[in-house]
Amino acid sequence: MNLETVLEMWKTDSAIEQFNLDETSRNTPVLHAKYLELLSIAKLQLKKAELSQKSLLKKKWLYYNGKMDRESIEALGWEPDPFDGLKVMKGEMEYYYDSDPEIQQSEERVQYWKTVIETLTEIVNNLNWRHQTIGNIIKW
Repeated sequence: MNLETVLEMWKTDSAIEQFNLDETSRNTPVLHAKYLELLSIAKLQLKKAELSQKSLLKKKWLYYNGKMDRESIEALGWEPDPFDGLKVMKGEMEYYYDSDPEIQQSEERVQYWKTVIETLTEIVNNLNWRHQTIGNIIKW
């Protein structure tokens, strides 16, 4: 599942046929179940990404603070000296954490799943009120 796929599905599923309101109304619970399932999966994916990020941050903290042994560094494929011989003060460490490509990728994954969850939540909320929209169409 990805955001683009969800948005494409919603473009199709959000359509309300004004001359087929009874079928559209009957289809609403099916759509609700579909997007609720996707929302649940996305929430689990976010949790997985967050836990993976915590593990990565611990490894990077050990790495940048010189507390990781050389074998572990080599096994991870990282450079033995993260600072290229520079002397780095504690206050400057955030610059290294923030610019680390692996940490950035991890944060990107977390933000991606948060966006998917926000989108799916909006879709589910829209479906919760779909009966009102159909009722308004009938009244007009």
